[in-house]
Amino acid sequence: MYQIHNPYQMMSQKNTTLGEFIIENQGEFQYSSGELSRLINSIRLAAKVVNHEVNKAGLVDILGNAGDTNIQGEDQQKLDVYANNAFIKTLTNREIVCGIASEEEDDFITIKGRNEKNDNKYVVLIDPLDGSSNIDVNVSVGTIFSIYRRVTPSGTPVTLQDFLQPGRNQVAAGYIIYGTSTMIVYTTGHGVNGFTLNPAIGTYYLSHPNMRFPEDGNIYSVNEGNYVHFPQGIKDYIKYCQKEEGDRPYTSRYIGSLVSDFHRNMIKGGIYIYPNTSKDPNGKLRLLYECNPMAMIAEQAGGSASNGFQRILDLQPSALHERTPFICGSKNMVEKAEGFMQSHKPSL
Repeated sequence: MYQIHNPYQMMSQKNTTLGEFIIENQGEFQYSSGELSRLINSIRLAAKVVNHEVNKAGLVDILGNAGDTNIQGEDQQKLDVYANNAFIKTLTNREIVCGIASEEEDDFITIKGRNEKNDNKYVVLIDPLDGSSNIDVNVSVGTIFSIYRRVTPSGTPVTLQDFLQPGRNQVAAGYIIYGTSTMIVYTTGHGVNGFTLNPAIGTYYLSHPNMRFPEDGNIYSVNEGNYVHFPQGIKDYIKYCQKEEGDRPYTSRYIGSLVSDFHRNMIKGGIYIYPNTSKDPNGKLRLLYECNPMAMIAEQAGGSASNGFQRILDLQPSALHERTPFICGSKNMVEKAEGFMQSHKPSL
């Protein structure tokens, strides 16, 4: 049945700021000491700083290659370096976290709190600027973040163990998308909400409450240029998507920025696929900085995330920059893709 929405109720929702929302909902978090709220507020602040630089990228000397490579062996863009420094500086100065791991850093960073003690509870893992190679051509990019409670004793320096936790242990995850509008989308395990920046006053407002993946969709997002290198299960699924039958063929949409592709598919219904290939047998996306946070958001929004054979959030990481195949999106579409992968699963 068609429902008439109350315009005053919708207006009230859209007048809720991110800061107000965090305060109003921090009681849902089992460790509601206020530190997590301060941490998300710090990410919000850093995102506004990065957004400012992204939006003037064509006017100042911040486009192009920075001249270095990161631990992944990828060329660092100038904005990669800027965004990385902005988030690390903001999180460090606020003395909220005890450790940070970034896709752009070789190793994790230990942060001492007040009185030189390591008594803060949280570690943050971050991809400061996902899809940064698209900056030069004015395509949307984003930031991805993941938050865990430390597992080592408070008051001691963080160790690798604090970062190598399975994704199901995340206490919060989110992304910022710098596009036609700038949005923060995040979850603390109680659904997914999106906030849009009003650039005139620098405030984020609740614009997308309770975001949900449609159970089915008609969009598939994959770099088909690598088709010949894909595993047979993914090749078969792509052919399934292209077959004219029922509500198919599906529409192919691939931006090349994980945040942008994920965001579109969550709103419209679809599946994102970045499989392992003969060139990258372990996959290319990073488990800790990209796949785990996006998987948590997907599941909290009614979607699903898998490596083709196993739930992403159940994977036990063994290295800081570990990679994995990634299939994520509308639940029924992911299950169908997993079925094609299972049919070609190597026998033990």
